[in-house]
Amino acid sequence: MSSSIHTSVLPAEVMSFLAVKPGMRVVDGTLGGGGHTRLLAEAVGPTGLVIAIDRDPEAIDRGARELAGLPVRFAQANYCDIPEVLDALSIDTVDGVLLDVGLSSDQLADQSRGFSFDSEGPLDLRFDPTEGEPAWKLVNRMKPENLADIIFEYGEERYSRRIARRIAAVREKQPIRSSREFAALVRSAIPRQTPPPRIHPATRTFQALRIAVNQELKSLRIALERIPTRLAPGGRLVVISFHSLEDRLVKQAFRSPQIWECLTRSPVEASEEEVLRNPRSRSAKLRAAQLAPPASVD
Repeated sequence: MSSSIHTSVLPAEVMSFLAVKPGMRVVDGTLGGGGHTRLLAEAVGPTGLVIAIDRDPEAIDRGARELAGLPVRFAQANYCDIPEVLDALSIDTVDGVLLDVGLSSDQLADQSRGFSFDSEGPLDLRFDPTEGEPAWKLVNRMKPENLADIIFEYGEERYSRRIARRIAAVREKQPIRSSREFAALVRSAIPRQTPPPRIHPATRTFQALRIAVNQELKSLRIALERIPTRLAPGGRLVVISFHSLEDRLVKQAFRSPQIWECLTRSPVEASEEEVLRNPRSRSAKLRAAQLAPPASVD
């Protein structure tokens, strides 16, 4: 297995808002390329612990190899199952949790996973390739109206109906399999724009299918409900999201004053310098909150 090519976004901001100190126990719910995990592990030191979680078994295997010797424990799991992961490690509470809910560059580069528009591999899009239904099966079996609903709701794609009709027409002749084929299909269904859009025409549709097959919004919603129960007093949660649907869920969750003290009035975004260095950080939005103290009883 090759080394990670992923560059973690907003690293300094993550460390600042989590306020990590030696001896702390912290969960990185989205290990990915391991960049954030390494920073957290170096900050908590030998007396602390980082629990690194990812749904992708390849991320876990790579992290275990590249982060060997650091105070990190690994678990292949969905971050909405953080309580179960902590129970398995006999850990009651932690001092902080980080969720970076974007796609990693390692996943994009893996031709067999189908995350890239140029991939000749199957349109899979699953974070855990052993779990659930690959996207190519979904686009070949669903009714056009249901596909359109997914593409519109999760991708916020204005041409969702046209795209769904095009999918239905193409699959009548032969099943859709590869990501490259599917990206070209979506492009052909969208009217040409002048000037050309900044993002690939298939971006929103790929996003919608990825969210659907991985149940990403459901996982985030559950995680936001469950994480406060496993934070120590004053514990912090930092979430980095990459599109408005995720950011909206985080914003709404942090509006509960009985649970959270919000540390970010508006989302923190990457600096111009970071965007130049790592273009993927352009769409990142970070929100942070601290567990509210229990209400006093008179």
